[in-house]
Amino acid sequence: MPNKNTGSNRILVPEARQALEQMKLEIASELGMSNYNTMDKGNLPSRQNGYVGGTMTKRLVEMAQKNMGGGTTTR
Repeated sequence: MPNKNTGSNRILVPEARQALEQMKLEIASELGMSNYNTMDKGNLPSRQNGYVGGTMTKRLVEMAQKNMGGGTTTR
């Protein structure tokens, strides 16, 4: 039987779970989805759900690049 934890949505650092959840809610709020944590995500268009995840990924990459390079990023 396949391992359920092999998917790409697996959190590699469990201690980061709360910070990632907070980041997701902040981004959703910035995008005008203030009640994102109570929404039925199955009723959201994939474009909206994907936009939250895509924005999250973009910011995480920016943070990693800044951390690795010691510089600043522009938006």
